Amino acid sequence: MKKITLLLAFAMMFSFAHAQTAEEIIETYYETIGGIDAFNKINGIKMLAKVNTPNVGELPITIITFKDGRQLVKFELQGQELVQVAFDGETSWAHNFANMQAEKSDSETTENLKRSIKDFPSQLFNYKEKGYTVELLENEAFEGTDCFKIRLIGTPLLVDGKDVENSTYLYFDTETSVLLATESEAKIGQAKGYTTQTVFSDYQEVDGIYFAFTMTQGIKGRPGQPMNIESIEINPEVDDSIFAFPGATTEERK
Repeated sequence: MKKITLLLAFAMMFSFAHAQTAEEIIETYYETIGGIDAFNKINGIKMLAKVNTPNVGELPITIITFKDGRQLVKFELQGQELVQVAFDGETSWAHNFANMQAEKSDSETTENLKRSIKDFPSQLFNYKEKGYTVELLENEAFEGTDCFKIRLIGTPLLVDGKDVENSTYLYFDTETSVLLATESEAKIGQAKGYTTQTVFSDYQEVDGIYFAFTMTQGIKGRPGQPMNIESIEINPEVDDSIFAFPGATTEERK
């Protein structure tokens, strides 16, 4: 793996500086980080990462996502593996951290996961084919860096039985074309009503594609929680049983 180089950034600077539309900015972004053709060949991604928490220290995290919707987010706590999110394409579940038991998610959570299946490897990727819309807003500085700001409207979220708008704001460095951050209003969960923010940094190359190896997530205006990625594997081979609800029969997994 190689860190994104200044030479690459300089090579893309001229064309990116002259981008006039949201479509051109997004196209140049993908050219910079590896190209659309390379992303089209991705069917799955496995990430191994670590997060430092104030109460329990360093937590190893495994994140696995596939194009067909299967996904798993789990972490290790005191030698025990706990599933935060698991989805086999039909059923979603997680461990209840109070009793450590596996529990199926409610119907609304599962429905929103089904709606997000086409957003692999990201909501922005192939947005036109998904029927999403983008809007170029006025340039805005992000942590001192001049950025193109784009609004992306994706598939509506289901909240309390009603469809609500699903908007994300993306900040692209005007000089290097790299995506620096995303922001969106949380519609569900403890952060509901707040603007959540993800900051991307430390871009490194994996099989010809550049990924951010540090992602800091949190509420806008507050200190975020950085997740440091240790490795990324493209198109990994995994056992399908890891996505299924514990105790599910073979027929239920199909």
